[in-house]
Amino acid sequence: MIYEKALRPMLFRMSGGDAEEVHEWTMRRLAGISRRPAALSALRTVFSAQAPRTLFGVRFPSPVGLAAGMDKDGRALPAWPALGFGFVEVGTVTWHAQPGNDRPRLFRLRGSEAIINRMGFNNAGAQALAAKLAALGPLGVPLGISLGKSKVTPLEAAAEDYAASYAALKDHGDYFAVNVSSPNTPGLRALQDKDALGDILAALRGGKPVLVKIAPDLTDHAIADLLGVCADHGVAGLIATNTTLGRGGLAPSDEHLASQAGGLSGRPLTGRAREVVSFVSRETGGRLPIIGVGGIGSADDALRMLDAGASLLQVYTGLIYHGPGLVRSINRAVAARS
Repeated sequence: MIYEKALRPMLFRMSGGDAEEVHEWTMRRLAGISRRPAALSALRTVFSAQAPRTLFGVRFPSPVGLAAGMDKDGRALPAWPALGFGFVEVGTVTWHAQPGNDRPRLFRLRGSEAIINRMGFNNAGAQALAAKLAALGPLGVPLGISLGKSKVTPLEAAAEDYAASYAALKDHGDYFAVNVSSPNTPGLRALQDKDALGDILAALRGGKPVLVKIAPDLTDHAIADLLGVCADHGVAGLIATNTTLGRGGLAPSDEHLASQAGGLSGRPLTGRAREVVSFVSRETGGRLPIIGVGGIGSADDALRMLDAGASLLQVYTGLIYHGPGLVRSINRAVAARS
């Protein structure tokens, strides 16, 4: 409540309302906290919770993770477990460092509790992230690493691009997510095609669990085809879902932003993300672990996502609108149900 009543209004007014500037300000503060053991200890006292589970050989102290995109370059990694996250996914990282798309590229849709982004995988590159993770050492919770294709790499060389990033980072991640579903890199979603995806998965060898992150805009038939490729290559799990190109469910106050290019996340995605999770769970007989992400803004949303078939959860947009109290409330609700 303190976050929603006091801190969020202040953040949303900062820098003239420029969402990316506020994100950078927040990341700098969290990076500073990450270097202060006393501050981390204080946060753990308030936010930590235990509801452990083990999936694909990895033990998660609680089911709520930070989704990729918030901390692309691992700038504030120690802060996230202190805020109650049971795992953290960094990235999306690419083999080549890249600045991403032109700004502005991040927009808040306040009435819809949503965000549109067209960041374009801005990151310092896989080798820079590997050096940072090597210096940091163990995080204390599982670390996922989201891999994407460099913009300069042609689609026909995508498998080699993903494999180069994986080779540089495989000793540092507890699992790896293959991001072929962002709408903000030209042609990337074509890599969800079964032949292209099969080539990428075949190139990622090294023993670490590999998951695939899919778009909510796929048809059931396309998802079923994708699941067949995942089964053929021994994929450890699925992340459902990424942002959507759809613009349904926006509040009237946000309709003027509907024409902005990019992926939509947050409250308008809640129902569709849950539908995809439910479909995947049914198609696989509940045997394939699913990380459910998309529009989780309350403990009730989280429990319904778990009921749909998710084994773990991720939040991003919900954190922006509701603060770290959201993570604590979800963890407590899950623990109470156990």
